[in-house]
Amino acid sequence: MKIRNILMLLLAVVVLSGCRSVAITGRKQLNLVSDADVLSSSLTQYKSFMNSAQVSSEKVQSETVTRVGKRIAAATEKYLSENGMQADLQNYAWEFNLVKSDEINAFCMPGGKIVVYEGIMRLFDNDDELAVVLGHEVAHAVAKHSNERMSQQILQQYGAQALSIGLSGQSYQLQSIANQVYGIGSQVGVMLPFSRKHESEADYMGLVLMTMAGYNPDYAVTFWKKMAAKSGGSQNEIMSTHPSDARRVADIQKNLPEIKSKYGGQQQPTQQKTQKKQREIIIH
Repeated sequence: MKIRNILMLLLAVVVLSGCRSVAITGRKQLNLVSDADVLSSSLTQYKSFMNSAQVSSEKVQSETVTRVGKRIAAATEKYLSENGMQADLQNYAWEFNLVKSDEINAFCMPGGKIVVYEGIMRLFDNDDELAVVLGHEVAHAVAKHSNERMSQQILQQYGAQALSIGLSGQSYQLQSIANQVYGIGSQVGVMLPFSRKHESEADYMGLVLMTMAGYNPDYAVTFWKKMAAKSGGSQNEIMSTHPSDARRVADIQKNLPEIKSKYGGQQQPTQQKTQKKQREIIIH
């Protein structure tokens, strides 16, 4: 057998050995890194960020982020428990922090460590729109997108050795990969952008999670149309890891009937907000 064929066979074994299914969507994903290793590396970076960040003094907004976040987290845990994924619950220690910054941003670290910037709060007219963003971020954690991204980096860099490196938990190699994934020292922030596949999956899963939590997913259309109007619809999907505004809204509208039918329940009254100053948005 040619060396090339042997290498391809070894890589196929690596990929097949490291596959798991994403909750809710059922998509098969590469997962060569243990939850413990991912949580350990990400917690270090998260603590470093929080030590340097300034926690918001906006009490009402902070309480709003925590309230909406915890409601979505509770619905998420209920879903996992009822669908044979109780073992995953040990991986989550939910935190929802509002930090002082005019940047329009929010991000999620593995294990449910979610950070929201003050700037993005000015864009929300109600709790449902906030739930769109927090559901999206919780979805990244539930889908274990960071695990998958680390696994892809390991496979890319180490090829046929990827499985043994992932399973062995060799700290120096995994830490190097983690630094690439979390973007520490880069100019793009704490989390490097996810792929378009991950972003679209987080959109879908986020809609499901916010719906199960009792929020109105129709506000996802309202929210993203507002963002599209602000950007003038000029975003180039090919050049971005995020879906274009038009694609995102179209996908949401396509998925809403099924999601509301399958997961819908009693929706909560919206909480009106007064500040509406809009800036450019970045959601990882």
